[in-house]
Amino acid sequence: MQRRSILCPNCRLLISGDEKRCPYCGTPNPNSPWRRVFSLALLNDPRLLLKALFTVNIAFFILSILLDPMKLGLSANPLTFFSPSSNGLFLLGATGSIPIDRFGRWWTLITASYLHGGILHIFFNMMALRQLAPFVTREFGISRFVIVYALTGIAGFYVSYLAGVAFTIGASASLCGLIGAALYYGKSRGGPYGQAVYRQVMGWVVGLILFGFLVPGINNWAHGGGLIGGIAAGFLLGYEDRKREESYHRIAAIVLLLCTAAALLWAVVQALVVIFRSF
Repeated sequence: MQRRSILCPNCRLLISGDEKRCPYCGTPNPNSPWRRVFSLALLNDPRLLLKALFTVNIAFFILSILLDPMKLGLSANPLTFFSPSSNGLFLLGATGSIPIDRFGRWWTLITASYLHGGILHIFFNMMALRQLAPFVTREFGISRFVIVYALTGIAGFYVSYLAGVAFTIGASASLCGLIGAALYYGKSRGGPYGQAVYRQVMGWVVGLILFGFLVPGINNWAHGGGLIGGIAAGFLLGYEDRKREESYHRIAAIVLLLCTAAALLWAVVQALVVIFRSF
């Protein structure tokens, strides 16, 4: 009888479909139907995941402009050039004390990470994501990357809300979460490689602090909350050199991806309903 081979839903290595436990990562019953359901494509290819993040951020930036094109910012200030209106950003899920306290929009703690206030804002954030994502996905795994990115964005904006920031957006809280996780990794791993990572990431941290105090309008509370959240996530989740990703990491990542997709879809639906009612 011919054996059927499958990919382990956790480590993605080729194994026999008859295995009761993956010989590489130890995942029990790798051929069970529920494990195949949780084998999500985005969590198997870091390049595909990164492209998805880029696409969502760019799509929401364009949509935030199209929702209120007559108020597009075209000032000579490079930081506010080609900026969506506050109304467009609010409709798509900007967060802060105004959206949360006045309108009960708690779900904006998720959606605000995918909105940006200008062409330079989204450009620099996406460039930072392009540099940080490959390292974090390699050293922590794709599922733990998703967990860190999603939860530290929420944590950063929640700290910002507690600090009384009225209106805020941007991927910076999540990016600071990735920086925090990388900082923990470098310090924890040690050795020449770990020390090199730690020194490089500390340069990012110093740059963030200087940028936050020198440039007006920067949400330092969200940055700080994301950074601390990333360090905590790195400590709690572990990284590949010391602990392989487990099935519960993948399940948590899928739940967070679904919650993010639901919040973003809800933001778009609500925004379109408001726009159509105004006609």
